[in-house]
Amino acid sequence: MFQTACVKTQHMSQQVLTILGSTGSIGVSTLDVVARHPEKFRIFALAGHTQVAKLAAQCVQFQPQYAVVADEGHAEALAKMLAASACRTEVLHGEQALIDVASAAEVSGVMAAIVGAAGLPSALAAAKAGKTIYLANKETLVVAGALFMQAAAAGGAKVLPVDSEHNAIYQVLPHDYQGRLNAHGIESIVLTASGGPFLSTDLAEFAGITPAQAVKHPNWTMGQKISVDSATMMNKGLELIEAHWLFNCPPEKLEVVIHPQSVIHSMVRYRDGSVLAQMGKPDMRTPIAYCLGLPERIESGVGALDFSSLSGLTFCEPDFSRFPCLKLAYDAMQAGGGAACVLNAANEEAVAAFLAGRIRFTDIGRVVAESLDKNVSDGLHDIGGLLAQDAQTRSHAQQYIAALRG
Repeated sequence: MFQTACVKTQHMSQQVLTILGSTGSIGVSTLDVVARHPEKFRIFALAGHTQVAKLAAQCVQFQPQYAVVADEGHAEALAKMLAASACRTEVLHGEQALIDVASAAEVSGVMAAIVGAAGLPSALAAAKAGKTIYLANKETLVVAGALFMQAAAAGGAKVLPVDSEHNAIYQVLPHDYQGRLNAHGIESIVLTASGGPFLSTDLAEFAGITPAQAVKHPNWTMGQKISVDSATMMNKGLELIEAHWLFNCPPEKLEVVIHPQSVIHSMVRYRDGSVLAQMGKPDMRTPIAYCLGLPERIESGVGALDFSSLSGLTFCEPDFSRFPCLKLAYDAMQAGGGAACVLNAANEEAVAAFLAGRIRFTDIGRVVAESLDKNVSDGLHDIGGLLAQDAQTRSHAQQYIAALRG
């Protein structure tokens, strides 16, 4: 698949990483952690889609063997930049290249941080190849949870959750947890949510919310799409579905509570009345460092949580009239089948349309609800069927969006 590259002999404990989505917020945070521990990690491949200049700078700093971009045009542009910097990284492009660098024999771990359903094929390839998968692409489990977890089990892959909420849950579950809540006295899993930028906004103002307002998260620094998802709380809905598959947790055992300070990242309730929580500053380098360092705790660059500076920790139940997308995600999780696939595809199209100024903020939930009503198929057990459902939903959502504009 790849030509053998001449590299220095590395310490046997050094991890060889492929980072899918290296130019996004998760990828940048991952490379920040990696740079702090050069003796522990070596970069095999970086994938950056269309952010060529940013990817070129990363290649110059980390000297991966391969870099992957979206298409031939971006590959040519990146190759020219690297040649000018005397960087010998080989440039690849396209979906198959992502699959190749995720499943390459040299690779021990894959940071799966490509946003959206586009990250599914490469994450699935890493699972089949038995890699340690640092999963930041929640859509992989939302769209193909059963398929992905089965592939990981069959391939001997280890799946470690990078999302702050799932990482927090992973940290406070019993060390020998095997997906059996009852065997460990677990009552429920509680995901915390900040509530986003519009937690206290008058509902009458929602129709006039602009993309610039929606992407301004009060606590986290994230990409545009995930920031909008946080504003609608669809992000938390997707995380519910993700938690269902990651922890083999029945939908009725999953809770969401709004916690605006984002200090407690999630909790687990136990039968004896105990609630265990993981706390820390809202910085993605903490869960990334936790996953990369296992079984050690390694330095992340995140400062200590200063309790004396906290004015208080508050909690409230989510209001479905304010956050209809969260209710739609609950319903899709309960429905099973292809509902979650439809939910994700319709949401991606709706958020893209909103960011482009083609629909209102309040239309995002309408697009998703209408798509769930018209497009759900049952019995999707392979990648082909899931991708066909995804494509059908996107086409329908685009038509509905066009009708809303009219």
